[in-house]
Amino acid sequence: MTAKTAPVTRDLVPTPAGDARITLHPAAAPRAVLALGHGAGGGIEARDLAALAAGLPARGVSVALVEQPWRVAGRKVAPAPRTLDTGWTPVAERLAAPGLPLVVGGRSAGARVACRTGAATGAVGVVALAFPLHPPGKPERSRASELLGSGLPTLVVQGATDPFGRPAEFPELPASHELVALEYGNHGFEVPKRAPVGPEELLELIVSAVGDWVLRLL
Repeated sequence: MTAKTAPVTRDLVPTPAGDARITLHPAAAPRAVLALGHGAGGGIEARDLAALAAGLPARGVSVALVEQPWRVAGRKVAPAPRTLDTGWTPVAERLAAPGLPLVVGGRSAGARVACRTGAATGAVGVVALAFPLHPPGKPERSRASELLGSGLPTLVVQGATDPFGRPAEFPELPASHELVALEYGNHGFEVPKRAPVGPEELLELIVSAVGDWVLRLL
């Protein structure tokens, strides 16, 4: 039997960088909370974030989609990493308060924020979707240290053609980290029209991989 879900709620959280916004997709009987931040070029409507919010509450994982203060304020350009961390940390601390295990994560820039701040916010793990290992075409500018230094069990979900870092480009990961390499998918987890896997199937793979991994942490 599929678990029931509760109504979606929205809440503003004051931070030193301005108000952030939580859109909570709660499980009826939650076993954990997964907080997900968006990337620098988009918001919580990203296809992978929306799919996780729709699919995981039925498995007992509440999903909190977090909009950074710059997005809430209507600005077009993301601020510096330090400001992103400042706008994220109070939100993660608020979500950790009820006592449920908290897993933090996000896509692209949101994944970097979660890796940098997760251990300090009391999270038990990190989910890194489309981790931007390096700027496109500049592998020498690696951000692997953020991923390797998360200090928490970390799941990376990476598309095969992601210009910010293909799965084969990632360094050897510690035993606490896991990399799910998708056979298809770019940085936005879009697939070519002629691919044998359709966009919905790819999203189902992402939801299954993240759900299974989060539940194994508990």
